[in-house]
Amino acid sequence: MNLDRKFSKVQFVEVDEHRECQRVDNFLLAIFKNIPKSKVYRIIRKGEVRVNKKRVKPDYKLSLHDCVRIPPMQVQEQVNINPGSAAMDILRSAIILDTDDFMALNKPSGFAVHGGTGVQEGVINILRHTFQNYQFIELIHRLDKETSGCLLIAKSGHFLKQCQQAWKDNLVEKHYQCLVKGHWPKSLQTVEAPLRKNVMQSGERIVRVDPEGKSSITHFRPLQYFDDSTLLSVGLETGRTHQIRVHTAHMGHPIAGDVKYGNKEFNKAMKQQGLRRLFLHSNELILPETLYYQKSIIAELPEDLKTLIKKIML
Repeated sequence: MNLDRKFSKVQFVEVDEHRECQRVDNFLLAIFKNIPKSKVYRIIRKGEVRVNKKRVKPDYKLSLHDCVRIPPMQVQEQVNINPGSAAMDILRSAIILDTDDFMALNKPSGFAVHGGTGVQEGVINILRHTFQNYQFIELIHRLDKETSGCLLIAKSGHFLKQCQQAWKDNLVEKHYQCLVKGHWPKSLQTVEAPLRKNVMQSGERIVRVDPEGKSSITHFRPLQYFDDSTLLSVGLETGRTHQIRVHTAHMGHPIAGDVKYGNKEFNKAMKQQGLRRLFLHSNELILPETLYYQKSIIAELPEDLKTLIKKIML
């Protein structure tokens, strides 16, 4: 992609295979690495950015050979927004697999996948600064900020498109582990309860079981019982916002450390044992062989969660 980095005049860029399927806002943010996001979203909103001569929204996904109009940008508006070296080092060490098509991270709890309100930098932004030589870095799927575990990042538009289709066709197996309050019944293997997402005035997302909500199915299998808790293996058949957290709470067994849907007394007891986060971890993704020949990608349980398990076993 040939681009005059001085941004002094209108430029027209043809989308190549590296940028195919990328959202137009992420396409611009990858180009203007040191310009505030607010500026990028403003020029999209004002129609200064056009695709094939048409106005687009920030979430428009680019197609191969699309022509993107990029307006002049004032260099003096650039600011230093590089993430701290500590965050970059943490995510470097979290990489568990790096191939030509994608990388897999064992994402730490506390890292949002995207920057946003109240979040200075997300995983994807930090990775783009860390690996500036990569032509394409895009999220394939999402994990909540509080959830740790396996997160896949596409390194090409072609692979991103393949993965998005696999997710849509429910060809990717998603497995989690969580610690819940009380003893989960062995007979309770599947929870099928529709979920509805509500956005509060503050912007906070709250999800509730609601007959008018979207179909949501979660599979559970007890791995280990403790005095007042259970370690569960969880499989997602659907992927709704906060699905595991809401389904476990709905069944009377909320996840340890869940301040939004959890039990205060249980959370307090777990905190006394050293838990400082939500005990929910994406431990395995199983991809179709067409995407990855080894299929299974495993993210080990973090040390802080292993330590808690050892404590409550005593």
